[in-house]
Amino acid sequence: MRKTRLLFSGIVAGLLCHAGMAALPDVIFTIGKETHTPGGLALAKGAGWQQYAAVFKEPVVFTVGKSDAAKAWPYIHPSLHDDWAGNRLHPFAIRFTLAEKPAAPLTLVIGQVNSLKRPTILVSVNGKALPPAVAPEGSGDSSGVAEAPVRAERSLFAIAPDLFNVGDNEITVTVDKTSWIIYDFVTLCHNVPPPYVPPTIAHRLEEVRKGDYGAFEEIVFATRNLGPDGHWYANFGHYAYGHEMPSGPDDPRFVMNGDNRQRAIGPVYGSQGRLGVVNIKTGAIRLLIDDTEGAVRDPCVSYDARKIIFSYRKGGSPTFHLYEIGTDGANLRQLTDGGYDDIEPCYLPDGNIVFVSARTKRWVNCWCTEVATIHVCRADGSGIRPLSANIEQDNTPWPLHDGRLLYMRWEYIDRNQVNYHHLWTMNPDGTQHSVFFGNLHPGGLFIDAKPIPGSTDVIFIDSPGHGNTEHQGFVARVSSKEGPDQRQNLRRVSKGGNFRDPWALGDDLFFAARGREIVLLDNDGLESIMFKLPDDYKDCWLHEPRPILPRPREPLIADKTDHAKPVGTFILENVYEGRQMEGVAPGTVKKLIIMESLPKPINFTGGMDPLSYVGTFTLPRVLGTVPVDDDGSAHFDAPALRSLFFIALDAQGRAVKRMQSFTQVMPGEAMGCTGCHEERASAPRTAYATPGGVSASRRPPSAIDAADRAFDVPDFPRHVQPVLDRHCVTCHNPDTRKGGVDLCGDRGPMFSIAYHTLAVRHQIADGRNYAKSNYKPYELGSGGSALMQKLSGSHRDLKIPPEDAAAIALWLDASAPYPGTYAALGCGTIGGYQVNHQNYNNDRDWPTTKAAQPVYEKRCATCHTNDKKPLPRYLSDENGLSFWTPSMNDPKLTTSRHALFNLTRPDKSYFLKAPLAKEAGGLQKCKRDDGAPVFATTGDPDYQTLLKMIEAGRDRLDQIKRFDMPGFRPRIEYLREMKRYGILPPAFDLDNDPVDPYALDRLYWDSFIYTP
Repeated sequence: MRKTRLLFSGIVAGLLCHAGMAALPDVIFTIGKETHTPGGLALAKGAGWQQYAAVFKEPVVFTVGKSDAAKAWPYIHPSLHDDWAGNRLHPFAIRFTLAEKPAAPLTLVIGQVNSLKRPTILVSVNGKALPPAVAPEGSGDSSGVAEAPVRAERSLFAIAPDLFNVGDNEITVTVDKTSWIIYDFVTLCHNVPPPYVPPTIAHRLEEVRKGDYGAFEEIVFATRNLGPDGHWYANFGHYAYGHEMPSGPDDPRFVMNGDNRQRAIGPVYGSQGRLGVVNIKTGAIRLLIDDTEGAVRDPCVSYDARKIIFSYRKGGSPTFHLYEIGTDGANLRQLTDGGYDDIEPCYLPDGNIVFVSARTKRWVNCWCTEVATIHVCRADGSGIRPLSANIEQDNTPWPLHDGRLLYMRWEYIDRNQVNYHHLWTMNPDGTQHSVFFGNLHPGGLFIDAKPIPGSTDVIFIDSPGHGNTEHQGFVARVSSKEGPDQRQNLRRVSKGGNFRDPWALGDDLFFAARGREIVLLDNDGLESIMFKLPDDYKDCWLHEPRPILPRPREPLIADKTDHAKPVGTFILENVYEGRQMEGVAPGTVKKLIIMESLPKPINFTGGMDPLSYVGTFTLPRVLGTVPVDDDGSAHFDAPALRSLFFIALDAQGRAVKRMQSFTQVMPGEAMGCTGCHEERASAPRTAYATPGGVSASRRPPSAIDAADRAFDVPDFPRHVQPVLDRHCVTCHNPDTRKGGVDLCGDRGPMFSIAYHTLAVRHQIADGRNYAKSNYKPYELGSGGSALMQKLSGSHRDLKIPPEDAAAIALWLDASAPYPGTYAALGCGTIGGYQVNHQNYNNDRDWPTTKAAQPVYEKRCATCHTNDKKPLPRYLSDENGLSFWTPSMNDPKLTTSRHALFNLTRPDKSYFLKAPLAKEAGGLQKCKRDDGAPVFATTGDPDYQTLLKMIEAGRDRLDQIKRFDMPGFRPRIEYLREMKRYGILPPAFDLDNDPVDPYALDRLYWDSFIYTP
């Protein structure tokens, strides 16, 4: 039972109950609202107690009728002993007026939801002190945050009538001793209100059914079962190979023929498709679509609640398209068609439809399924055009109250692939893409977001980690009022993480799908089941519940595009204005280099192989540079609807600061930013806000200058190895290995020896697939890479020609990939990966490998045990290293399979040269206990056995070909997709017609160039 404390100031207790004596209103004032939460008081949302001293430097004064509790009355009241608030008393004054003195005592009710160590509450009325009171015991949570667990209590102070004045009055509350209290509400009244009883969730369900949260009786929903994949996005389209997702390396579907070609195109989608409507009063179901061989998803109710748009894959068809039907089940019509999936539609206030589509013809960069991005079309399905240039997934667009579109964007520009899928906004015309919440901080999939009625918060699903099947996660809410990076403004509502597709009925009441149920939740996470599918639907889940309820149209935002123009314009106000730009002197940055992140036409694994080693998943295209004025401003045109990122360069062409996110412009759009990684909640400075206030705005936009680029798409064998051959390989070759380094261009099992060496010996600073953003200046690319420093004179006075230095610098800034073509994916490797399994040309069971294992045990394993200096025992042996996330300080990296086995010249393999005597051409790094080399001559039969194992890898590589080898031919699936996209002609023979993969990639990328 809630404790109540009542203190009297020289009056008789019975007077408190004297009725009818007061001419004044029963309630004189109330600060906050008794809800057992401090959420409506200052600092409770966002800033927290940490900002108390900065915000409330002066004593708190709350004037009844003028002050706003959300700004003027802090949720937390510190005591004299709280050092974070200055170790002083903090009087909170309440000023109010009375037309006359009360005829009976009034009661000051101080509602608390927490306190720390039971401090003393001191109250004075017009300068006269009341007896002090000890605050009730708190919840035990000492964090001081507004969201902490509560223990609701009241302290009551009875105040005699003669303590009040006619006219101005002031009540002062102070907290002394121990520590703080957290407020629920404060009220001055004649009659103490009855204890607040939170409504039960069952009671609120009845309120919903009565229409208290909108005049609706029905909820539309979809049903479908789960496809074979667990990723949130893998629920449409087909895999790169296989009829279904292989279960593991022993699955026979993983067995590939010699050239690794498999023609099957496997579906990702499920079935058991229905579009149903449930009556929330009776539980009766009526089906609008019943197609158990097909799949239904993403219903959206029109503004007038007369129509429903949804995505539907008819039974027997492989493709989802948009359909519309009346809420009464009449007038079903198909809106879109073709060979690409259209999902997640939503009505827009201008009559158009926004949706997500695979018409962008690209694949997930770290998986073997297709990508869908945001598009728009007219109400009849015509006029389809893209709004997003993302090369990864967009999801669940929905209008905010102000007319902007809220959506989930997944991206990773030189940072970890599974950590950045958060909330963004854009205008309905595709302009002004901007982060809403997240992106700076890693973790969580934020999806299915929708505005909350009467609030600027949004409700969404926070799906943990990289996201769960069908968006499953916690119902959560977030405010972006204080910017997109304030993590304290995100709060999980539900107690469990198995919810999907939330809908807000009000500021503190929601429903969501869970398994086969629709569940009602309040702001505290209390649950009540609204509806559960009957047993007839046991083979599927219930998805996307939406009330059939009219809703107001959002305001229209004027179209800012000009589709007659192939470009848009960027204006950067001051490149030096932003986070982590300290120490960069004005005038340092001379240019911006403009990069385009290039989509993949197909992909085969969950890792980056063989595009990089623990680095980028994506090839960039170097578009060129634009000038930066002396005041740090830039003004330039850029191609429309392309995924762009910028790098600031100094006078030597070295990277000062780089983006790790992409931006874009629509045709004719003018896009501006304040600075380089500026605080998103900050406003432009006065000079920036004034027309012509920055230098670059006083001139026409610059064109991107491509004249001085060493290349456009980086390729290590073409653009970097020749420089190493000219300046480095004389010392760093397989025979000399000065410093233990080999920079020859010979091929290892997956990479060249030089490429892998630079990666694992910390010569490349490229983000390394870390879940980290916003590095300091000169930390990434050419500005932070040790290789660039060595080639600039710090390594044995080595100085190389400017054109060679420029090529190396550009490769480092272009994410330092190995191949320069996506045709290299999924082929040309020994011990390569399919999905996440190392089963492509794995030599573990080859006869030559099996023959070599006893030799290794006899001649090598004595020193190289599993616990001490372990080595790979065959060409595919990862030796305990994670292929995609190894520690880059693991000493095994420098002796991994990629470093030890030379498949161009097997006898030059470090695996063989280290134990071979110098007299026989070896390095004699490995010795027997008696000091003699392990192998005295190359004629040793054991040496020959090990050599044959490596030669078998060479022979297999000569057969299957790598991208930089004569006669290379891409995987048939790569060619299949290029044919499907229309890049290759319909008559192209996938097996026999000649193909130049570099040229084919360019044709594919150029197909995305917007042409009016």
